[in-house]
Amino acid sequence: MTQTADGPGPAQDEAAWVAALRAGEEQAFEKLVRAYSGRMLAVARRMLQNESDAQDAVQEAFLSSFRAIDRFQGGSRLSTWLHRIVVNAALMKLRSRQRRPEDPIEELLPKFLEDGHPVRPAVEWKESAQSALERAELRAAVRTSIDRLPESYRTVLLLRDIEELDTQETARLLELSPNAVKIRLHRARQALRGLLDSHLREAPG
Repeated sequence: MTQTADGPGPAQDEAAWVAALRAGEEQAFEKLVRAYSGRMLAVARRMLQNESDAQDAVQEAFLSSFRAIDRFQGGSRLSTWLHRIVVNAALMKLRSRQRRPEDPIEELLPKFLEDGHPVRPAVEWKESAQSALERAELRAAVRTSIDRLPESYRTVLLLRDIEELDTQETARLLELSPNAVKIRLHRARQALRGLLDSHLREAPG
């Protein structure tokens, strides 16, 4: 079986792998864990900000995938299917945590003068959070800034901009209306831009 960094390469290899998983072949499950555990753990860490919780979420995601493999229809890549499962597992972990009052996001949003002009004009920033994360010099600042967002806004930003889920899927997972997702995402992006403003001013043009 041809193996790549993304799991099996050609579609027929993935189909054979899925067939082996459905047949309960232990080696196929071991390969699944080896191929995808690193990326699944990265997703869980981003969402949960806690190593123990992230490890638990990945373990729960693999258990869920093993139980549900017969329902995998092959309409998407196996990696996409597993990504959705670990996102769900991480969200379940978030919901199970004791809720703590969130700091209001207003403190992180840009401030405006009475005439409507910003108190401190921000530098122009056309990047998404995902593309900024790909720039080594900004990566740590972006991660730290995302972690400073209130959880309800941070989760929406992660699902939409980092995990690249669409608005409808994000709304379904978070049990929100699509409009509420759009509002939270807009405010989260504004807050993130404000938090990153000083780093962007120092970045070479």
